Amino acid sequence: MVLVASKGGSADEGEVVDFRGKPVDKTKTGGWLAAGLILGTELSERICVMGIAMNLVTYLVGDLHIPSAASANIVTNFLGTLNLLGLLGGFLADAKLGRYLTVSIFASITAVGVTMLTLATSISSMRPPPCSDYRQQHHQCIEASGKQLALLYAALYTIALGGGGIKSNVSGFGSDQFDISDPKEEKAMIFFFNRFYFGISVGSLFAVIVLVYIQDNVGRGWGYGISAGTMVIAVTILLSGTPFYRFRKPRGSPLTVIWRVFLLAWTKRTCTYPSHPSLLNQFQNAKVLHTEKFRCLDKAAILDENAGTKESMNDPWIVSTVTEVEEVKLVLKLMPIWSTCILFWTIYSQMTTFTIEQATIMDRNIGSFVVPSGTYSAFLFMTILLFTSLNERVFVPVARRLTRTKQGLTSLQRIGMGLVLSMVAMVAAAIVEKERRKIAVQESKKISAFWLVPQFFFVGAGEAFVYVGQLEFFIREAPERMKSMSTGLFLSAISMGFFLSSLLVSLVDKVTKDSWLKSDLNQGKLNNFYWMLVVLAVLNFLAFLALSMRHQYKVQNYARGDNDGEEELETSNETRADKKENGLIAEEKGELQFA
Repeated sequence: MVLVASKGGSADEGEVVDFRGKPVDKTKTGGWLAAGLILGTELSERICVMGIAMNLVTYLVGDLHIPSAASANIVTNFLGTLNLLGLLGGFLADAKLGRYLTVSIFASITAVGVTMLTLATSISSMRPPPCSDYRQQHHQCIEASGKQLALLYAALYTIALGGGGIKSNVSGFGSDQFDISDPKEEKAMIFFFNRFYFGISVGSLFAVIVLVYIQDNVGRGWGYGISAGTMVIAVTILLSGTPFYRFRKPRGSPLTVIWRVFLLAWTKRTCTYPSHPSLLNQFQNAKVLHTEKFRCLDKAAILDENAGTKESMNDPWIVSTVTEVEEVKLVLKLMPIWSTCILFWTIYSQMTTFTIEQATIMDRNIGSFVVPSGTYSAFLFMTILLFTSLNERVFVPVARRLTRTKQGLTSLQRIGMGLVLSMVAMVAAAIVEKERRKIAVQESKKISAFWLVPQFFFVGAGEAFVYVGQLEFFIREAPERMKSMSTGLFLSAISMGFFLSSLLVSLVDKVTKDSWLKSDLNQGKLNNFYWMLVVLAVLNFLAFLALSMRHQYKVQNYARGDNDGEEELETSNETRADKKENGLIAEEKGELQFA
């Protein structure tokens, strides 16, 4: 039987079979044909989600007459839930369903959700009566009722459920189509992640340029209907490729391991620590060195009276192993850095809400053509692509020469640079908004919406650093068999950032008594909200510096590289041969190329 180690997998992590459950034939399954069919699913998901997220706030404010702050929260809660549900999708795939079934089911759910959204925005009874400009200026518009919003909410959270399941599994399912023990397929898998990221970017640009224009100028129903049709076609193509895929059998979720360790540590909290750690369960066979940090979790590996027999010692629900306990400790060590990454995504979320609202009341004309407000977010994605290329071709090579290390910039250095850029973005946003409102109120003029480009630029540049830094940090620092969960941690940081945005908007609205975040931005003080984010970003960056200076990377050895005396990081607990065997090398290359 051919076993494919991908996404950090090893042969013992789950065998790979064809759709009949038989050993795979590499000449008939996997490779670019299978990976390309899978790639279409993520492309369609990105078209759907970005086509909704980047222009939804204009529909909520303009058509449903929902206040500005509440509309922003609806968008950020939707995106936050979508990323958070990635944990559920990953858990189901690892524990029971496998990646193929999970992607197929959740892609179908997404198609249903977008179809519901098409109906919610097309049926006239789902919207309040139209409102004139005069009534809007005097806040006399009739807001959408709960019944009218019911179908909209049902559609959005159905899409969030489906999108979360796709997002957490489609890249792993695609990488399963390549065998890294084969040099040609290992190289192809690296290119797969490049094309995966390219697909995300193309889908995002298509959504904010083409679909947003259709939504604003032809009709919401048409725009969302195209998204729904795209998703249906993607599901059909995905299912039609079933005979060509390689399937990795589910091998159990690492979340179960974490839950068991915490449960056993709690149930054995009254037990006395052994005189020496070597008396803990399977100490001599541990794959991760024992540490004294979070020592309370060691109690999960204590051999008490319930673990007296050989059978009970091997029962994970009676006693954990030292390896399992130390893996959980490694996850806990990630959390301080994880917490300081959240605010970046809070700042990022402003690009999908208030920045788009700013664009709606600015001059968007290019000659006789009026640029849809949501289309300005194209500058965000173009900047991300630009700086992703510059990272690999300029910044990292220069850093390698300066530091003489293979890595160049460390993951924490990348994150720090992204956090600084996010601060600059909010400074630019506050200055532009103050001038925009001043000119609009005092001179009754509209300034060009292209003044919003700097904040898109700095946030996009920041994402290019933060995204790759976070992903690299969680991949390198997470336990070896919990690599898939590291993607879930990354998605959960994004999720918490969107939820934090909703919380801040609600608190600011309450504390300022609706004086900062008004539906009519000319009467509000959005620039003060941006300055508040600057202050929070500075405090968050200082906390990040303190935590990153205290963070101890997994024990590293420095091996002299083959070229130019460069050094390459190696973990001390496994050799390079071990890494190649369990697929970590390919995963690190692939994931970082994808980022």
